[in-house]
Amino acid sequence: MARENDIVLVYLEDNPVFFARVESIWPDVKRDWFNIELLVLQIPLKVIVWTLKDLYIEGEEFFMGGKKMRMEVVEPPQSLYTVDDDDEIDRDDHEGHTHNASVDSPARGNSKTAYKEKRDARVISIADFQKRKK
Repeated sequence: MARENDIVLVYLEDNPVFFARVESIWPDVKRDWFNIELLVLQIPLKVIVWTLKDLYIEGEEFFMGGKKMRMEVVEPPQSLYTVDDDDEIDRDDHEGHTHNASVDSPARGNSKTAYKEKRDARVISIADFQKRKK
């Protein structure tokens, strides 16, 4: 079931139409119905409130204005870095050598936070990606 701060993907007639962040969920006056406030992630940002049964918030299909709809919680992709206790970043270069570099974390002032890059991840340039697409 979607919870506050979850990102959901909303489908209209089995086609994904927008992402939204669940801002809040509260019970409606009707039994087994809830109000769900969604921040629609588009430009400009938009806030909507839908009144849905808990089954619909859990991902079951429902109809709105005669159109089939559904919401599904989106799991964020895993980070390229994992926190490590030795206050250093471990990154592999293309030859398989590991490089360590300390990083200051603005969230903790000047304290150091460590991250480990996953070995199967790589950084690509959007410009290079667009060139290959043509």
